[in-house]
Amino acid sequence: MAVGKGAPKGNALNKEEVGKLQTYLRNVFANKTVEVRARERAGDAAEVYIGGEFVALVSKDIEDGETSYQLAMSILDYDLEDEA
Repeated sequence: MAVGKGAPKGNALNKEEVGKLQTYLRNVFANKTVEVRARERAGDAAEVYIGGEFVALVSKDIEDGETSYQLAMSILDYDLEDEA
């Protein structure tokens, strides 16, 4: 996978990581429709979809030799009103 212009090479997500993240999130959410898709132009994050709908971004962070992954999900206030 090509590294996007803004992605430091060390923080770019590779194909293997995307697959592992998808498996992990499917297990955590007990939902086989979770998909993690590499972004075409930016290798610094991947998009997370559930049931075909975009729900979050996941990015890699390397600090002090340790790697972690951050899941960022935005929920708009009007989305909450639809669920009430």
